[in-house]
Formats: sequence, C-alpha cells, structure tokens
Amino acid sequence: MKIGSISENLKIEKRVAVTPEIVKKYISIGLEVNLSKDYGLHLGISDTEFKSEGANILADDKEVILNSDAILQMSMLNDQNCNKLKKDQIFIGVLNPYSNEKKLKEIISRDIKCFSLELLPRITRAQSMDILSSQANLAGYKAVVDSFAYFTKAIPMMMTAAGTISAAKVLVVGAGVAGLQAIATAKRLGAIVFATDVRLASKEQVESLGGKFLTVEGAENLETDGGYAKEASEDFKKKQEDLLKETLKKIDIVICTALIPGKKAPIIIKKDMIDVMQSGSLIYDLAASQGGNSELTKVDEIIDNNGVKIMGEKNILNKLPSSASNLYAKNMFNFINNLYNEEKKTFEINLEDEIIEKTMVK
Repeated sequence: MKIGSISENLKIEKRVAVTPEIVKKYISIGLEVNLSKDYGLHLGISDTEFKSEGANILADDKEVILNSDAILQMSMLNDQNCNKLKKDQIFIGVLNPYSNEKKLKEIISRDIKCFSLELLPRITRAQSMDILSSQANLAGYKAVVDSFAYFTKAIPMMMTAAGTISAAKVLVVGAGVAGLQAIATAKRLGAIVFATDVRLASKEQVESLGGKFLTVEGAENLETDGGYAKEASEDFKKKQEDLLKETLKKIDIVICTALIPGKKAPIIIKKDMIDVMQSGSLIYDLAASQGGNSELTKVDEIIDNNGVKIMGEKNILNKLPSSASNLYAKNMFNFINNLYNEEKKTFEINLEDEIIEKTMVK
C-alpha cells in the first residue's frame, strides 16, 4: 500500500504531514511513501533527505495522488486536487468538516473515505494521535513569546539602583492545552499570571503552574464528557463579564485561547471591557480564525483601541512550522498505524474502533 502527500498552499499553510524521520517509520511497517517534488524545501528539508529515508519523489501533485492509496495532508486540498482523488482512496488531514461541508460531501459521494483528525475522541488510546493537543501546546507557547516581544515594557520584576520595575500581569482566557502552556511560559519568563476557564477542573491545573484562577461565584462545571468546554449559560456569562471587567483594569497582556470544537469562538472580552484596560496593554487572540474571543479581533490585523492593541493571528503555527510539522507527522503516523493492518497489508475501516468511527466524515 502507498501513502502520498503533496505540498500545501504555502501562503496559507507551511506545515507538512510527512517528515524524513517519519518516512522511515512508514517503510518499517510495509508502506511506500510518495511525495511531490520540493515537498519540504521551505522547511530546509531537501528531496535528497526524503529519498535517503526511502521516500519516492514524484514529478507533481497529480502523479502523487494517482499513485497513492491514502493522501495525507495538513489541511483541505484545493478544488483542482480534490477532483483528482479517486474511488476507494483515503484522504486524511485537518479537514474542518464544519466549514468544508459541501466540498467533503462531494468527495465522499465518489466513494472516497475522509478522516478529519481534529475530531479524535479524547480517550487514552488516541493521545498519541491528538493533533489538537500537540499543535495547541506550541501555539500557547508562541502566543506568549510573540506578545511579550511586542509589549513595550519588561516582563519580570527588576530591582535596580534607579528603582523597581513591576512584573507584567498576564491574563490567560481558556485553560485548555494552549492556555496551560501559555501560563507555564509566561510564568517562566517572570510574569504574574491569572487565568479563567468555564471548566472547574482547570483550577487545579492552573494553580499547579503558579497561576491564579479567577472563579466566578456560583460557577457550574461546563465540561463535556469528551473533556471540551461547552456553551455557558447567560447567567454565568454575565458573572464572568463582571469579574473580567474588574480584573482587566490591572492586566497588561491578555492571551485568548478559548475555543469550542466545531463552533464560532465565544466572545469573552467585550469592547466595554477593553475600554477600561490601560493604554499600552495588549490582547493576543489565538481564537481569531474562529471569530476571536475579543469583540474587536480581526484576523491578521493589529487593532488599536485607545492605546490597547488587539492582535489576531490566523495561523500562528506558520511561525513554528518545523516543530509543528514534526509533532503533526508523528500524530499522523500513529493514526495510520491504527488504520493499517500490517499482516494483511491493507487499510481497514473498522467502525467498531472509536477512533476510526469518530474521525470518519460521513
């Protein structure tokens, strides 16, 4: 059986689904690997490196797709390449079935099996395939580094003969994987860190990293059985708004990470809250691509609201494509390894397997 991967649109996505290290692993379980020419060149990986691990470098995207049983990508293929997919082929990536519903229905109608890795269930066996966690971890780190670089004051407390510089105060909105990494990174760099989340279970995790958890009075636990956050009630939202508005008066940097899978990001930081923030403070919104947690967020723009900067990053991991690709490629290999029957040398769509059943787009 042959797996293939073609270059992404580099203006949108710089991560790749296959790395040289992973090529070796695919070959060790009996799979062939087809890649398009200059597949990893933008990451400093030459075709020679892929070839030395056993990959086949083919002339173009069409040749890769036509000669592969499974196509492994980071994101959805463009229309031209979607049309090249053939019957009984497998297509795997972060396909975002909520916004690509029409395109995926058309692909599936041609007897092509599609798997979207962001739909993985949060079960122990799926942890090694969990692309949301591996990518969010890097995103949380990079959001802090970027926002601190843009901030015009020092982050840690500094005591000098000329006087003392107070430590910056950081608020992390959403204490999932990205949020927890943001808390840990900000804390390591000397900031005073606060955090808020609708899931009460996050309190212990936040405090274990040295952050202060902001608890809404009479809070209910808003966590799904799958471990994700769910929509809050109107009463909870009002109490959270009051608490945040008061807290934001003394905050220098806000890192927004709150997302609900498959839905528009909840607007948590309203304009009237931004209005009370100090001039010179900033909001870094990791949820920008799904609408943003801040009411003023615009994708890939820096908005100035009376001296408060709001930064919305569409794909922050394009700034860490090598590290992100390494983790994503390992997640992808573990998913393929679960799908592939090495003994029979075939891909098996076993819908009794929760991992396969939940990720398959129907």
